[in-house]
Amino acid sequence: MSTDSLTTARTYLFVPGTRPERFAKALASGADRVVLDLEDAVAASDKAAARGTVTTWIQGAAFADRLRVVVRINDAGSSWFAADLAALSGAGVTCVLLPKAESAEQITATQAALPGVGVLALIESARGVAQVDRVAAAGAQRLVFGTLDFALDLDIDISTDASGLAYAASRLAIASRVFGLPAPVAGVTPQFDNEAHLLSDLADARRLGFGAKLCIHPRQVQPIHAALRPDAQALDWARRVLRADAESPGAARLDGRMVDRPVVLQAQRTLALARD
Repeated sequence: MSTDSLTTARTYLFVPGTRPERFAKALASGADRVVLDLEDAVAASDKAAARGTVTTWIQGAAFADRLRVVVRINDAGSSWFAADLAALSGAGVTCVLLPKAESAEQITATQAALPGVGVLALIESARGVAQVDRVAAAGAQRLVFGTLDFALDLDIDISTDASGLAYAASRLAIASRVFGLPAPVAGVTPQFDNEAHLLSDLADARRLGFGAKLCIHPRQVQPIHAALRPDAQALDWARRVLRADAESPGAARLDGRMVDRPVVLQAQRTLALARD
């Protein structure tokens, strides 16, 4: 999967790998990507069955659906990692989510086993944050912040105050920019029936440079898309900026402000976000 296609993804909706009856429903939810989960959502006794279910479904899926599906495999330190890679090799998967990403070697090992398959790196530990530059440089196609596991690793309570995530989140955002990756993906909001909490979490992540979010329920998808979509005033501003720049390239003024390259790029980015 190309970096360009990953740039546009705003929502990643998790579905347990043991629930194939939900796969199509998840794709119909409007989520940009559906994450078929072989890790946290699957008990140890069900790992082999879930692996087989997911692999079989991918092999029979339409190409357009396979492009939207990400498989969260088990982490490189687990006893299921090698079996996950072996099962997915040649199955038609286009992207995997690697949990507990903590080293460049984990990224390269996954890429070697799954040539041509995109690897999203799930950073969810202090060690992962400390190594995030190397993970990004190793070829991860996007960084994802596993906020709940990170909070557990550092023994911090984020249920009412998420400020303890700010430093780590900023590290992910800066690494993404330095190594030319799309803006990173924010972690889940467990309160799936609380839209206000969801949008507050999203706003916090946006202020730190994140451009997408993990979802655990279909009802979280559309509010996130709506919140990330520019309003009419922002779209009007962006169109006027581009018109002014087209009429007087490099020397335009708009609303008493010079229209320089950063302003033009911001206008282009704003218009690119105006989609369903």
